[in-house]
Amino acid sequence: MKMTTEEAFVKVLQRHGIEHSFGIIGSAFMPISDLFPRAGITFWDCAHEGAGGMMADGFTRASGRMCMMIAQNGPGITNFVTAVKTAYWNHTPLLLVTPQAANKTIGQGGFQEVEQMALFKDMVGYQEEVRDPARIAEVLNRVILQARRRSAPAQINVPRDYWTQVIDIELPEVVAFERPAGGAGAIGRAAELLSGASFPVILNGAGVVIGGAIAESIALAERLEAPVCVGYQHNDAFPGSHPLFAGPLGYNGSKAAMELISKADVVLCLGTRLNPFSTLPGYGIDYWPKDAQIIQVDINPDRIGLTKKVSVGIVGDAKQVAGAILAQLSEDAGDAGRGDRRAEIAQRKSAWAQELSSMDHEEDDPGTSWNERARAAKPDWMSPRMAWRAIQAGLPREAIISTDIGNNCAIGNAYPSFEAGRKYLAPGLFGPCGYGLPAIIGAKIGCPDTPVVGFAGDGAFGIAVTELTAIGRKEWPAITMVVFRNYQWGAEKRNSTLWYDDNFVGTELDEEVSYAGIARACGLKGVQARTMEELTAALDQAIADQMQNGRTTLIEAMINQELGEPFRRDAMKKPVAVAGIDPADMRPQTV
Repeated sequence: MKMTTEEAFVKVLQRHGIEHSFGIIGSAFMPISDLFPRAGITFWDCAHEGAGGMMADGFTRASGRMCMMIAQNGPGITNFVTAVKTAYWNHTPLLLVTPQAANKTIGQGGFQEVEQMALFKDMVGYQEEVRDPARIAEVLNRVILQARRRSAPAQINVPRDYWTQVIDIELPEVVAFERPAGGAGAIGRAAELLSGASFPVILNGAGVVIGGAIAESIALAERLEAPVCVGYQHNDAFPGSHPLFAGPLGYNGSKAAMELISKADVVLCLGTRLNPFSTLPGYGIDYWPKDAQIIQVDINPDRIGLTKKVSVGIVGDAKQVAGAILAQLSEDAGDAGRGDRRAEIAQRKSAWAQELSSMDHEEDDPGTSWNERARAAKPDWMSPRMAWRAIQAGLPREAIISTDIGNNCAIGNAYPSFEAGRKYLAPGLFGPCGYGLPAIIGAKIGCPDTPVVGFAGDGAFGIAVTELTAIGRKEWPAITMVVFRNYQWGAEKRNSTLWYDDNFVGTELDEEVSYAGIARACGLKGVQARTMEELTAALDQAIADQMQNGRTTLIEAMINQELGEPFRRDAMKKPVAVAGIDPADMRPQTV
């Protein structure tokens, strides 16, 4: 069948149901973007490609549907790097289209030229370059399939002079595949260990959300009367209202979850790679059960046993494996100590809920006094925890939320819970600033009938603030964004207070800048909230405006400069002067 290369490309996109693309328009892909409207593909022209890539991540994580990111060759493509690596560690299947400089000039240092395949080698799950115009459909089809199979971004690199070529091809078939279900021997051994456990614990990770395995993990937990913890930034991997839900592990997570998993004799790690940062000690509790039997289930065999000692490794889909283990449990599985375990779960959860609800302020480490001084400097301002409690009071139960990286968002890790998966979008273990705003925009595009709220500290928000100039146009959906406004890079400031004697280098923000004012200048609604009551009311109104009036609101939550637990106690230590540094040693440059 005769067609042009751009027609072939778009027809393959249609076969895979890819209806949305994010980026900035460029001449290198205009032959296909020109066809997007006729093909039923919407191009979301963001303000910066990096934000566009994070919109794509938010879209797919919230909706479960693949989308595409594309930009001009060279600098447009390099702007995608952070977003693509973020999506990689978020296990998000995305199509990355990278138009390349023309074949006839590549290597000559021409306009907007860079080695795009080398650039993304460590960023994607799969990559392939089109070697001949007639292979464009074949390669694109394979790249999309690999993105799905590996649950990661996959890259197709297309020399820009391959467009507008007439080719004679058959379009490739979309081949469905089954996820691995785990080995029979490993599943049998896992069922045996769990059947004999006196204190089993389940740890759900991203694979439970991605694989739609929440129902299966509920059935398994109820059969075993096992508390269910979730991984860092995966609060939506188990229903928050379930009596067996213990909360998230990791940084600023749930003390109840940490206390319960520390008692485990068998832990089923379901759909998690057990990233080392996700299991760092918290609240002074080194909670990982060192003598427990660990069962790790992951679809990627390379990640099993990588960070923790594992007794049983199962390569498989979380949904299928959980169902298979459940079917092989003994008749009396979970009966040992069932009543005592149920009572302890309830007690630990209740105690933590009471403690969390009573937390108003952040503690200083011995020998430091920043938080004490911050409260004294602004006694009438909200603390970060007061702000989070006010937010919880106004947040719809069904909402999708995104958070950014940073101190104030991290303080909030323990607060949100959800009744369904694909509700909690966080920057994940790559940890980029500037994620909260674009991710929630993408989520709203993917789930237009669901209320969405994004969160960011004011430092991180500054990286993405330019998107306010894009999203006010009538074709863009309304969102709600909360910015914690304390005029500092809080995470690094906390490190500075603890290890560098309040030597704040590069931590202060301009107090004359108003993000609410910038929002209003962009034609959006911008408000400030200075009390808990004002913040809850502002959030209530913003949600109503979003869902009923199609209006975007940015809320500046004005908070004091208290700082939460340092991010990297595991990676930092007090510096020691040896040679010493003297300003007199600075030599003037010769120009």
